[in-house]
Amino acid sequence: MHDLLIRNASLPNGRKGIDIAIKDGKIADVAPGVPGEASKCLDLDGWLVTPPFVNPHFHLDATLSTGRPRVNQSGTLLEGIEIWGELSPTLTVDDIYERARELCHWSIARGCLAIRSHVDITDNALLAVEALLSLRDDMAPWIDLQLVAFPQYGYFRHANSRENVFRALDRGIDVVGGIPHFERTMDEGGESVAALCRIAADRGLLVDMHCDETDDPNSRHVERLAAEAHRLGLHGRVAGSHLTSMHSMDNYYVSKLLPLIVEAGVAAVANPLINIAIQGRHDTYPKRRGLTRVKEMVEAGIPVALGHDCVMDPWYSLGSHDMLEVVNMAVHVGHMTGVSEMEAMFAGVTTVAAEVMHLEGYGLEPGCNADLVVLQARSPVEAIRLRANRLYVLRRGKVIAESAPQVVSLALGDERKTVDFIPAGSQ
Repeated sequence: MHDLLIRNASLPNGRKGIDIAIKDGKIADVAPGVPGEASKCLDLDGWLVTPPFVNPHFHLDATLSTGRPRVNQSGTLLEGIEIWGELSPTLTVDDIYERARELCHWSIARGCLAIRSHVDITDNALLAVEALLSLRDDMAPWIDLQLVAFPQYGYFRHANSRENVFRALDRGIDVVGGIPHFERTMDEGGESVAALCRIAADRGLLVDMHCDETDDPNSRHVERLAAEAHRLGLHGRVAGSHLTSMHSMDNYYVSKLLPLIVEAGVAAVANPLINIAIQGRHDTYPKRRGLTRVKEMVEAGIPVALGHDCVMDPWYSLGSHDMLEVVNMAVHVGHMTGVSEMEAMFAGVTTVAAEVMHLEGYGLEPGCNADLVVLQARSPVEAIRLRANRLYVLRRGKVIAESAPQVVSLALGDERKTVDFIPAGSQ
């Protein structure tokens, strides 16, 4: 007797008419015509079932704070950093906790059940660390939160960052972060990469650094990140986030850089919404798009995940934590509209993102956690096109969010019909 049987599902790999049996919070079987009965059955009529969405790059401590103490009138990165500097002294643990908790509710409703959040540790009171460690524990039944010790104002540049990184990690922060391009000099940026990677190696932790988030083609800290990952044996444990300077780099240099990243087993996390909004601000025309070289990295075999980065904070006043919106931007800006390319971008917010975060029990195979999302679409490409409605969100085999299929009723003279934007016969 199964706890739940999902009948007639489509899977991201193209398989149709698949049943998924769930028992004790785990996937027990995935096949056509799974035998047996269940306490509950969902007949999906061909709707797409995917493992949950994953956001591998976010800032929970800043989310939902837009307009405090003022709006970012220019929409630029530097003004956002200025505003965050004005807001930070007014923050409390309760304020950070409540805003981040509300964002977690939005995330669950959107079918995103794992978030890696960078946490500003330059505040000596470590208020964000306290708030988000508490939230991580409180929300664990429904969503996985992975926290990064992030020296927002630089590891060397900010007086207390070096001490605070250790304090945050000692309290239970999961990942070592950094921001080398924000150090005073290129040399100090490189040295910060080396120092932070050494901390991660000594403690057996993962690394995720904001790296080269600039239009400057000479900002090349990802090269040092790859070198340190290789030197310290951190293969598969390191991610470089943003990497927007790569958009402006010389092609010959990139032809050398990509194999170094592959050799070191470093993953990339692009943030299409924020990157396309913030980068290229000093350009007139032609304007650089700013998004890193997603297509070339995918072709080189580098794991490329996609993050949302911000929702309604000093840097980005938009967003609703919809990872399909992130994918939709990526396929357009990155010229990734081939079928296999769109599927790769869908993987960038599901399986590849889960790989970057080292999530355990993630997937659609027997034995995996029964964490699933049912989308009102028949395929990943259709889900991207529609930014598909989440019909069901399951955590450990239990439905924790659901919505009715979205259709529009038309009244055209005597004709009455419904429209769901899915062509007839697409199943």
